[in-house]
Amino acid sequence: MLEAFLDNFLHNLFKPLLLFFYMGFLIPILKVPFEFPKAVYQGLTLYLLIAIGWHGGEELASLSLAEFGQALGFMIIGFFANLLIGIFAYFILQRTTKLRQIDAATVAGFYGSDSAGTFVTCLGVLTAANIAYAAYMPVMLAVMEIPGCLVALYLVSRLRQRGMDTLGNMPGEPNYHTAHPKPALAGAGGEEISIDSEGEQLSQSTSDNSPSQTRTAVAAKTDTKRELAAELEFEEEVEKKPIFSKELLHEVFLNPGLYLLFGGIIIGFLGRLQGKSVTAADDTLFVHIFHGMLCLFLLEMGITACRRLKDLKTAGWRFIVFAVLSPNLFAFIGILLAHGYSMMLGEPFDLGTYALFSVLCAAASYIAVPAVQRLAIPEASPTLPLAASLGLTFTYNVTIGIPVYMLIAQLVMNTFPVG
Repeated sequence: MLEAFLDNFLHNLFKPLLLFFYMGFLIPILKVPFEFPKAVYQGLTLYLLIAIGWHGGEELASLSLAEFGQALGFMIIGFFANLLIGIFAYFILQRTTKLRQIDAATVAGFYGSDSAGTFVTCLGVLTAANIAYAAYMPVMLAVMEIPGCLVALYLVSRLRQRGMDTLGNMPGEPNYHTAHPKPALAGAGGEEISIDSEGEQLSQSTSDNSPSQTRTAVAAKTDTKRELAAELEFEEEVEKKPIFSKELLHEVFLNPGLYLLFGGIIIGFLGRLQGKSVTAADDTLFVHIFHGMLCLFLLEMGITACRRLKDLKTAGWRFIVFAVLSPNLFAFIGILLAHGYSMMLGEPFDLGTYALFSVLCAAASYIAVPAVQRLAIPEASPTLPLAASLGLTFTYNVTIGIPVYMLIAQLVMNTFPVG
């Protein structure tokens, strides 16, 4: 088994998929004057999501009714697995890092979701090695992306109820309620006035300011009061606005990634129900050239992952350790859940099914949750979660993680055989 692991590990490291990733990773390091065209990257993302859905839909069309029931049960397990992983990640981050609570909640949301890039890379590795997997796994990608969004939204709503300020700081954290400094201002009679957080006068002390200085000070005081009033009004709006608004739920469940993925699944499913000849022509685009497109996608991902690493300088070493080691823990939890479900059904799963489910548990989002964060959690750091998910976790998963998870799955399968 160890020999098989080493063989998979070495072959995985030098497959074209990862060689393209390394090539992209070296571009910022070697300062190569190259920028991956944004439109091309968007086009590749669109293609990969539809292609994954298309192929998954075709395979779903061949499932029996019993297999559909099995898939539905696995989807429910996958949804709650990522929900619990997100909550677990939050408690780990709170106790092991110095992140602000809102940043810990946002990062936890990233890890409670999944990564299309990691999933398609694992698909590429399995296909190249001729390792079988369940046909419904692309649907799992869509289902397991949602929990992380819900975890982040719930945790942040709790923080707001407990007194989070407009910059995302909690009581006891540095800079709490210091978004607008309350300076000492000169009053109309030349006295010095201190202003509290409500914009009210606290104390006065006489000074010999000139009339022009006094007028300037009064104007400054008026502006400060306006700023404070605006801040208080913003806080009231945040408290009144429901965390799960219609706009936000639309972003969670109908974001572009989910829409394209589900759309591809439905089209591939309906097409294959009409016969292989109906989808054969389109398979040339959505199946046969999939790996070539994935190589170009990983080239861009390598560039982005390398550039995100610099954002980790301010996060601390504990956060870096979390981003590298936690995927192994979350993948192990996923493998145990998958094997438990397999034992309950009395049907052994393919090794590829374990591998794909483990990366869905181990990966961190970089598409869906960031979109929700921009819309609903503007107070959180926009760089730390992406630095962890892309710079470290994605890099670890696609280079080392996949063969490690396959080895763990094989150990579990051999130790506790099914059937």
